[in-house]
Amino acid sequence: MTTLAFAATGAARAAGTAHLPTLVAERIASRIFAKDATLWGPDAESESAIRLGWVSAPEVSAPLVADIEALRLELAAEGVTHIVLCGMGGSSLAPEVITATAGVELTVLDSTDPDQVRAAVSDRLAQTAIVVSSKSGSTLETDSQRRIFEQEFAAAGIDARRRIIVVTDPGSPLDASARAAGYRKVFNADPNVGGRYSALTAFGLVPSGLAGVDVRALLDSAEEAAEILREDAAENIGLALGAALGGTAPLRDKIVIVDEGSGIVGFADWAEQLIAESTGKLGTGLLPVVAGPDSPEVTGGAPDVLTARLVAADADVELGENGANGESGSNSVSIAGDLGAQLMVWEFATVVAGRLLGINPFDQPDVEAAKVAARGLLDATPAPTPALFTDGAVEVRTANDDAGWLAGATTVAQALEAVTGRLPANGYLSVQAYLDRPANPSLADVRDPLAAATGRPVTFGWGPRFLHSTGQFHKGGPAVGVFLQITGSTAADLPIPERPFTFGELIAAQAAGDARVLADHGRPVLRLHFTDVAAGVEQLKTVVAALAGRHTDA
Repeated sequence: MTTLAFAATGAARAAGTAHLPTLVAERIASRIFAKDATLWGPDAESESAIRLGWVSAPEVSAPLVADIEALRLELAAEGVTHIVLCGMGGSSLAPEVITATAGVELTVLDSTDPDQVRAAVSDRLAQTAIVVSSKSGSTLETDSQRRIFEQEFAAAGIDARRRIIVVTDPGSPLDASARAAGYRKVFNADPNVGGRYSALTAFGLVPSGLAGVDVRALLDSAEEAAEILREDAAENIGLALGAALGGTAPLRDKIVIVDEGSGIVGFADWAEQLIAESTGKLGTGLLPVVAGPDSPEVTGGAPDVLTARLVAADADVELGENGANGESGSNSVSIAGDLGAQLMVWEFATVVAGRLLGINPFDQPDVEAAKVAARGLLDATPAPTPALFTDGAVEVRTANDDAGWLAGATTVAQALEAVTGRLPANGYLSVQAYLDRPANPSLADVRDPLAAATGRPVTFGWGPRFLHSTGQFHKGGPAVGVFLQITGSTAADLPIPERPFTFGELIAAQAAGDARVLADHGRPVLRLHFTDVAAGVEQLKTVVAALAGRHTDA
């Protein structure tokens, strides 16, 4: 039995009081489940008409379960017990959360970093099958990952066709080529579901189920939640959460997501891409910030911050009360529920927030810009931009043509102070790390000290995966962000089979292309390149800790 509970305090509760009566009177909940494409205005209607399939995903996806379970048993009988997911954005984040929460191993390859790719193709290849997930069927990263695995399978004397499973939309280029190549299995997803809303479709279920998750139970939980969410009632948790996210006045547009014992592993990372890509456009939007219970954003009380607490299912949370932890004076929501229910609730609440914000929650008009810029750099292969200066293991650059703000800086510390000095009162700092994620997890430790040093929300994203999600907010949302991009040298590059560029060249082009687009949008961009990644990580952590210490002392 699915249990959902919700509470709101302060500005979040006031938003519910202000908006719930209208949301109920206008039957927004039942109209969403009826797939009413008119809810987000005439400009969004054509896109909305082909993007509301997620409301029926628990039911539509149910027939997939038997096929997934049968394939898992077939693979296990052949000694194939290690699943690697090649996917980006929504195609990788949902399976990562689903499997981590279930305690099931899934290797997620959502990078073009040569070291990370090399590590994935070198790990238990004889026992490995890969799931290649791409909605469009033309995702450059996943195509490159498929190519290297196919090459390595062949080199090891393994029939690659028996080890490659594809998830894509029907009729996509990948759908056609995978069937022509004779790959083990092609799963078609519902084409009427956007990538970030696809957690409960084949994109979320196939890799998770093949890895060993009970995906039937996940769908059952989501379906029970859907029955609650479709009700036009003030007690509808999804309506209340949507009102809190998109309806505060003035808008608290920094949504700080904190896990306080929910039992769901990494949920905030999934919610981050859902909310940012859905709402960050037309100069408005909601910036999700993944933080911890003691992070500066949670304790700072900034007027543009709303805290969303993910709490345990048995927490004392009830709609209409002051909320968990007795924080009647805070500005927060607390929500409890198991994973399937939470996935459904947050998708629903996000589109409700989109209606209140006056935007189309289903398009992503600015995502393509970074892809085009990266492709242009791959085709043109310009000479590397010389560093402005080098400090230890760090080369310092900027993407801005007019970077007077960096004048006089000769150290990493001075450069950081210069870029964060560009933060407006309602701004945020985005840290973007184009490095091997599994090998450098401690780099994310700079987030809290940077938030302490700046007094502003700080997001941390791994490149290039964030380009397929939160990158939309960076360009399309409010122009209040400043950007810290981190890249690194690798010991050895890795060719991409039958491509005129390598993985190293690809990730470098993706980083440089995104920096260029951000700069063209008038965003300050500081680029730090680690000539020695391990040394650079430690150097940056030391510098950031010192900056935070000075801020605390002040």
